[in-house]
Amino acid sequence: MKKIWLIIKREYLTRVRKRTFIIGTLLFPILYMLMIFGTGYIAEKSKHNLVVAVSDKTGLISDSLVKLQNQLDQSSTLILVTQDTGYKYADAGYEAYLYIDSLDWQKKGTTSFVLKARKFYGANTPELVAAKINRIWDEIKHEKLGIDAEKRALLASNRILIDFNNENDATVNAQTSNVIGLACGFLIYFIILIYGSQVMMGVMEEKTNRIAEIIVSSVKPFQMMLGKIIGIGMVALTQFLLWITFMFVIYNVTAMSGGAANQIIGSVQSVFTSINLPLTLFCFAFYFLGGFFFYSAIYGAIGSAINEDVREAQSLSFPVTLMVIISIVLMTSAVNDPTGSIATWASIIPFSSPIVMMARIPYGVPGTVPYWQLALSMVSLVIGFILTTWFAARIYRTGILMYGKKPSWRELMKWAFRKS
Repeated sequence: MKKIWLIIKREYLTRVRKRTFIIGTLLFPILYMLMIFGTGYIAEKSKHNLVVAVSDKTGLISDSLVKLQNQLDQSSTLILVTQDTGYKYADAGYEAYLYIDSLDWQKKGTTSFVLKARKFYGANTPELVAAKINRIWDEIKHEKLGIDAEKRALLASNRILIDFNNENDATVNAQTSNVIGLACGFLIYFIILIYGSQVMMGVMEEKTNRIAEIIVSSVKPFQMMLGKIIGIGMVALTQFLLWITFMFVIYNVTAMSGGAANQIIGSVQSVFTSINLPLTLFCFAFYFLGGFFFYSAIYGAIGSAINEDVREAQSLSFPVTLMVIISIVLMTSAVNDPTGSIATWASIIPFSSPIVMMARIPYGVPGTVPYWQLALSMVSLVIGFILTTWFAARIYRTGILMYGKKPSWRELMKWAFRKS
């Protein structure tokens, strides 16, 4: 145990002292603040108010209706003109031109018109202009049918809303659970890929520098792999906790300033307060570490088998990456049917359980996820981690001393099951 602790300490301290770790840890909160404050600013600055000349031959569209819609919807500015189809709108200072030659409020079906412009203004530009024209047309039809403003308000407000109620757990909101489940699943997905590859690159670096030859002379391969995986896992957990702390500080700072940023973060906070937060955080920490340990062992085995060729690393690690991608596909099925057979078994099998189970847990425990499924999933993941670490250690003991040879997965299997 002492040797494993020494390896953990070495892996942890070596990595947290690196400049890349410090920069990466500080860069995330900066990017997070830019996302909060910059998204709204960029969206506001990138808006283009399209000026459209509208020529209505029917005379049904009045200038007052157009001005009212311009005030309500500022995605474009409509200006009523009296010219025909040959109107030179660009010379008159307009960016687009819409000619309406016929309108019949008693006619069923759709009527199509062409919005002319000399350049593209975005794929949804015709839809935005059409929505504005349709609102004007609705006002005209209401007037023709004798439906006054009070009746229109009544029709618009009188809607049927259906809420879903789970009789086993009435406190669970399906939409909120969907968002949290997807967020947790994708977060674990990125952590596995990013930090799992770090284990592989770390083993490759030690093999290239011949450091591993010295270490394996006094430490068993299983101890070496276990210490390296736990050490890098602690680095990942440290960075993740620092990011959470930064986000908490940013929230409290922006909460005092108000505005759109406060509304965004406040809505995120309200989402998390609507679930069993202690259970969700505990399960997230377990599956975060369990998934990382499970896949890192395999990545470590791959790193010990290859030399300096990055292409070899990519080809050997592709099946492992594919398993993570398959887990994401299974997760999308699980959030749509969290009690289905696919969701149930995918949340128990170790290779997919870290991502899929975290997509199910926000839907409620034990309402959606019975205690026996959660317990079986956790036990399976722990056993899976021990087996993959043992498997990786057996590959590691041979691969770490093998140079100049390009291995295949078939040869890795031979190394794993070779007798000592």
